[in-house]
Amino acid sequence: MVHTLPETGQCRVIIERVEPQVNSGRFPVKRTVGEQVAVEADVFTDGHERIHCVLLYRSEHQSAWHKTPMKPVGNDCWQGAFSVHDLGRYYYTVSACVDHFASWSGDLKRRSDPGDIEIALLAGAELIDAAASRAQRSDANRLRFFGKALRSDDDWRVRFDTAFDAELAQLMSRYTDPNLATEYGRELAVVVEPVLARFGAWYEIFPRSCSTEPGCHGTFADCEARLPYIAAMGFDVLYLPPIHPIGTTKRKGPNNTLVAGEQDPGSPWAIGSEEGGHLSVHPELGTLKEFHSLIARAREHKLEIAMDIAFQCSPDHPYVKEHPEWFRHRPDGSVQFAENPPKKYEDIYPFDFESTGWQQLWAELEGVFRFWIKQGIRIFRVDNPHTKSFYFWEWTINSIKRDHPETIFLAEAFTRPKVLHYLAKLGFSQSYNYFPWRNTKYEIVHYLTQLSKGREREYLRPNLWPNTPDILTEYLQYGGRPAFMIRLALAATLGASYGIYGPAFELFENKPREPGSEEYLDSEKYQIRHWDLQQRDSLKDYIARINRIRRENPALQFDHILRFHAVDNESLICYSKNTEDLGNIILVVVNLDPHHIQSGWLDIPLDTFGLDVDHSYQVHDLLSNARFIWNGPRNYVELDPRIVPAHIFRLRRRVRSERDFDYYM
Repeated sequence: MVHTLPETGQCRVIIERVEPQVNSGRFPVKRTVGEQVAVEADVFTDGHERIHCVLLYRSEHQSAWHKTPMKPVGNDCWQGAFSVHDLGRYYYTVSACVDHFASWSGDLKRRSDPGDIEIALLAGAELIDAAASRAQRSDANRLRFFGKALRSDDDWRVRFDTAFDAELAQLMSRYTDPNLATEYGRELAVVVEPVLARFGAWYEIFPRSCSTEPGCHGTFADCEARLPYIAAMGFDVLYLPPIHPIGTTKRKGPNNTLVAGEQDPGSPWAIGSEEGGHLSVHPELGTLKEFHSLIARAREHKLEIAMDIAFQCSPDHPYVKEHPEWFRHRPDGSVQFAENPPKKYEDIYPFDFESTGWQQLWAELEGVFRFWIKQGIRIFRVDNPHTKSFYFWEWTINSIKRDHPETIFLAEAFTRPKVLHYLAKLGFSQSYNYFPWRNTKYEIVHYLTQLSKGREREYLRPNLWPNTPDILTEYLQYGGRPAFMIRLALAATLGASYGIYGPAFELFENKPREPGSEEYLDSEKYQIRHWDLQQRDSLKDYIARINRIRRENPALQFDHILRFHAVDNESLICYSKNTEDLGNIILVVVNLDPHHIQSGWLDIPLDTFGLDVDHSYQVHDLLSNARFIWNGPRNYVELDPRIVPAHIFRLRRRVRSERDFDYYM
């Protein structure tokens, strides 16, 4: 940002540190429909005169600015806010000027000599006349009325009182001199996305494993039949790994073996064959028409389909023959396969974003998104975006969102922190993150505090996943069924958005391919699996209960209101979320030890929740439906992980009724 002098030396106000902004306004902040954008700025002037400061905002579809006053909160800091109601972009900035009328009014209050007051009233009348010349007709008439009143022959005491009329103050604030205003000098942007970009529960399945017949390749129709099961657990998004044709060259076998048998289906991420590429569906899954049916049936169950976009190709993909310039070649002329030494992925070729044909490549890949949007897809989970050009993502996401602002992009970016953050800045709606490996109380408190309270909360929305097809953590491998219950409770209540890879999760699949590996034994990435959804100890009812709690309690639908509270046991973690009006207060306690009963004393800051230390209050455990009466800030809890490892309390305050009896709300 280049700082220049104002066009006129009459401007005297300085505006600094306007927040929120990302990279000095290089990137937009993020909100969802219905949220507020709270803006803060340092605003001051020379001397001791009052300041008139306004927040200007407009949607991208409007040319005129809306104005809302900003209020001083001390130390030359001013705050204001506006709400966003339309998808797309809004713009905001700050304007301020010396408020000569407010300064005059404040000075007048301190005067006591009638002679001084008489002269001051005449000076005030001149300020009012000047404002009347800038005002609209009806307002101008009212201002002239006040100007005449200050010059009238009435007793000075009457005119003194008129000077402080509330209507006059409002009119003068409305018609400050625009020639004296200092503009911040930059329009900052906010991207407004659907609520589902902020709050939602995701469920991942492999359609090819949805058949009820063991060993049979599942279809979109089989996936449709699974919808009632998924909807009953209360999920919002059904995420499908790639649904495209799978290559045969260098196809991987079970457990990522290098040699596949004739019946082995290969990895869905090895995209492309003679049957088509990124714009085609795997023939064994069904047809495009049947995919349309799945999307429609899912919406009937209040589920949105999220589609995996993986920009890589099997050696058999049509792009390899049609556009060899889009791939990097080795000295022997062969196409360079994907590598992450010592790992080799001979079944996929990465695109070369330094290709001389990069413009055609960008256009083609952006067209992949547009094709699937036409088929009815609104949500994309993007595979390994950190291995593709950042500038490509910024261009593509901005281009798509200009035409389809309802689109949501989830970045699968398990990568270095700065890279993960940059992807979020340039447009991804949500981000995978390091939650799967944060297991101790210290790790969880430190990491989630950073995500919910740090500057990144303006642009990075975490989506918390305890497991994925690539990630079976050591905690889940050795913690048994309680470990899955613990991680589910944490993900679903710490984060407004979370997801699980099922049915592996609800059936607590925990066998690694080999010791020390996070790969599943017999991973669905390489073979078809058959799942017993009626397994007696399935976690499906537990998951459904927690998702219902999330939907019924607005406090759990935001991230920035997360607070951690003291508990005198390192194996217990306690935190809360509440709505701004304190109408919904949720307190969560989780036993992080999947093997032992843990107990401890909580310290709850009652004043934070508007609770009186001298009165009892009710805690309603939404998981067990048990209710307890607590007194004071310090209370005892005990959790057995083999039964239920968490309390999800709703705090209810005691209220005195008109009939003089107590009840809890």
